[in-house]
Amino acid sequence: MTETELQAAVFRRLRDHLRDRTDVQNIDMMNLAGFCRNCLSRWYQEAAAEAGEEISKDAAREIVYGMPYDEWRAKYQTEATAEQKAAFAEASKDH
Repeated sequence: MTETELQAAVFRRLRDHLRDRTDVQNIDMMNLAGFCRNCLSRWYQEAAAEAGEEISKDAAREIVYGMPYDEWRAKYQTEATAEQKAAFAEASKDH
């Protein structure tokens, strides 16, 4: 297996893990790891552009979420708590 194939396999495993862990909110991921599903989809879109391929923001999100983003939000996204919002504001002020 080539390095690229291994990297692709790791990406798919991460993508599938995040699809299964709908209980983990993006704001929690941002607060703990500094990235979320939206970041991953943006990186996917940017990599496609670097390779000369055009992919829309919505299409990239659907690849990561496994469904349209609005559908995922309606099914799984919860309102962020005051604590989550405060942690996000604190973490993002240096960026």
